[in-house]
Amino acid sequence: MSHHLDSDPAQSLKLFVILSKAYKTLMDQAVRDMKQYGLSPSEFTILEVLYTKGSIPLQQIGDKILITSGTITYNIDKLAAKGLLRRVPCQEDRRVTFAEITEEGNRLFDTIFPQHAGRLHSLMHGLSPEEKDAAMILLKKLGKGAAEG
Repeated sequence: MSHHLDSDPAQSLKLFVILSKAYKTLMDQAVRDMKQYGLSPSEFTILEVLYTKGSIPLQQIGDKILITSGTITYNIDKLAAKGLLRRVPCQEDRRVTFAEITEEGNRLFDTIFPQHAGRLHSLMHGLSPEEKDAAMILLKKLGKGAAEG
């Protein structure tokens, strides 16, 4: 891991604070948007994954979203009770169960997904398309560097 000789710990700390504040502000707004559809952020995110990816083994849902497995089972139960997803046993392997979005879930997301995407898009209006590209490159680089320790 290369440490830049001219680097200043105070600058890194400042970047961390600014990044954290930006993330919190964006997430608060995104969560507020999700909740207005009568879904918790966890429920919304699980449905969003199933809406965009089709059916997924329950065990893999946790890798695709940022919540713990105990909470996933709870949220899948809630979504199933609302008729928005169903559990489907895997034919080939009895130990595997898939979560699958229902017709009702698809209809709901056909409506709310474009609205939600539009809301997120408007939250990002502070950056030009070129700045968004630059931000994505820099943030990926930052994340990769942090993961390497």
